[in-house]
Amino acid sequence: MIETLWTAPDAGAGAGRSRGAPMPIELVERYGGPFEIPILVDRPTLLANFVSTLDGIVALGPGEERGGSVISGRFEPDRFVMALLRAAADVLVMGAGTIAGTSSTNWTAEHLQPDHAAALARWRRDLAIAPHPTTVIVTGSGEVGLGRQGVEDPAVPVIFATTMSGARRLRGVELPPHVGIEVLGAGVAISPSELSTFLGQFRGQVVLCEGGPHLLGDLVAADVVDELFLTMAPQVIGRAKARLGLVEGIGLAADQAHWHELVSVKRAREHLFLRYRRTTSPTRRGK
Repeated sequence: MIETLWTAPDAGAGAGRSRGAPMPIELVERYGGPFEIPILVDRPTLLANFVSTLDGIVALGPGEERGGSVISGRFEPDRFVMALLRAAADVLVMGAGTIAGTSSTNWTAEHLQPDHAAALARWRRDLAIAPHPTTVIVTGSGEVGLGRQGVEDPAVPVIFATTMSGARRLRGVELPPHVGIEVLGAGVAISPSELSTFLGQFRGQVVLCEGGPHLLGDLVAADVVDELFLTMAPQVIGRAKARLGLVEGIGLAADQAHWHELVSVKRAREHLFLRYRRTTSPTRRGK
């Protein structure tokens, strides 16, 4: 089971809107307590979920199975937290490099937790949200590996967010009817501002980013990441060539650092589950 070690006194959504209740009791017991996400009005609430080694590595390099499942050791409680976040989200956003480094399975909560599939589906119905999140795959080039169940499953809406040249490339292949293409900019790459503007159309909803580090870097640069769910896996692996840290592609000045406040700490065996929320000051909670 997942054990709650500490929760901030004001960890809930306060007086604003939130998502989480009602929650099936089996999910509450499995998670070690209730789960609540503050909902913003003027833009989407954006969550990021990653698993990291103790020395900060979240992606191992090119090839299949290069990321989270290997780093977590396919730890079942980590897969449960991942499923819980997917089940609470309206939109699942990931980079083309991330889907290239995953297996051919889909990206639904039920895939991660088949034993809790009925409860997860019931939770979404009770929350009055669609049966599955819309999957947004961000690709500047339009070069993505198709033929994956996550793209081909007609029950899961998919959007390729790309450039004009990427859209031309994607339109040159036969895409299923449930797959759409959104052009975000005229350049050769998608800028952080273009990406945040696109995600802004999902205002009042929950957007979940599952990677990769460069995509998270763009979202951090745009300052639209509201919460970070970080699983710390008890391994040290070293920073060899092609291995990536949590955030890549940007380097903020010290006086521009994005500070976060700790919302909760949970554990399952040697893994820690940390939840952080964006704040504007390193001393918001005081000393």
